[in-house]
Amino acid sequence: MRAICFANKPPHVPAQPTPNAVPAPSSATAAPKRVTIRELAQAAGVSIGTVSRALKGQPGLSEPTRAAVMQMAQALGYDLGKLRSGKPRRLMFLYNRALQSLSDNQFYSLVLQGAETACRAADVTLSLLSVGPGDDIAAAARRDEADGLIAVGYFDHDAVAAMRACELPLVLTDHFHAGLHCINDDNLHGALLATRHLLEGGAQRVAMICGPMSHHSVALRAKGFRRALFESGRLADPDYEVVMDMALQYDEAGRDAMRRLLALPQRPDAVFAYNDSTALNAMAVCAEAGLRVPDDIRFVGYDDIVAAGRSVPPLSTVRVDKQGLGREAVVALVHGQVGAGDQLLGVELVVRESSSASGPGGAVAA
Repeated sequence: MRAICFANKPPHVPAQPTPNAVPAPSSATAAPKRVTIRELAQAAGVSIGTVSRALKGQPGLSEPTRAAVMQMAQALGYDLGKLRSGKPRRLMFLYNRALQSLSDNQFYSLVLQGAETACRAADVTLSLLSVGPGDDIAAAARRDEADGLIAVGYFDHDAVAAMRACELPLVLTDHFHAGLHCINDDNLHGALLATRHLLEGGAQRVAMICGPMSHHSVALRAKGFRRALFESGRLADPDYEVVMDMALQYDEAGRDAMRRLLALPQRPDAVFAYNDSTALNAMAVCAEAGLRVPDDIRFVGYDDIVAAGRSVPPLSTVRVDKQGLGREAVVALVHGQVGAGDQLLGVELVVRESSSASGPGGAVAA
């Protein structure tokens, strides 16, 4: 604030204010508003990401751009103490609402919980953005003054491009995109464990129910399924690999896939479902058809959601460290370790009654 100087004025003569002068703040005057990183970016004519890198001394900027940002920061009185030695202060958790409501998703809700716990431990604020077609991700990031983004689950190329355009550190979780830092569970190995377990248990006709193959995790689980068949000397039969019809409601799509398998001339005697929700819906169809699980048909799912252990019979599954996926994304952003690559978290096979007539057999580490 520019104060008016009263020096050298005669006693009792009121000072005449200079045109456009701003009166000095007093105890009765509100404190000046602190400049935000968004306002600084707008004033400098650059993105928030550029401002963040310039103020933190990070590479990737020309020296003239860095100098211009620093000059504008000083001119506006930006509080450089807010940078906290380069550690992000605010992260944004991006979720594709087209997948399913986050409150109904027993997988991604736990990924969010892991991210929130890690943020709290690191004294970082976490905001949530449910992303749909046409949403302005950059505007939302500016509004929340985000220092980094965590994108969870499948996003198409346009959405990923919009995230990259924010010029903020970005981590993809349960997804993969070349050139970005990605954190996934070991999908291929998990599917290999699940299918191998069914084959070693004596199944002769093992089928798989798949979700959309455009999803990174689904494609890898299908690859693991086929690899297990190959390693056991079995020929992969395309009739036993059914992709869900995503034009249907999600639960009905899983049921429809199981009905198609049961309609084959020789129905499968074991099913690996790409996730637990699908496995539980498929088991319900089998029960309606008079089939007993696991005596007539065996099942293994994937994810180990809460409902898997509570089903009748309890569902064998591949356990994923869901909270760990969220936690590791935060750790990567907090420590600036966001180079391109795919960080894999281990999985374990959890054998329950749905795949073993002899009863539950515990967990088998990956």
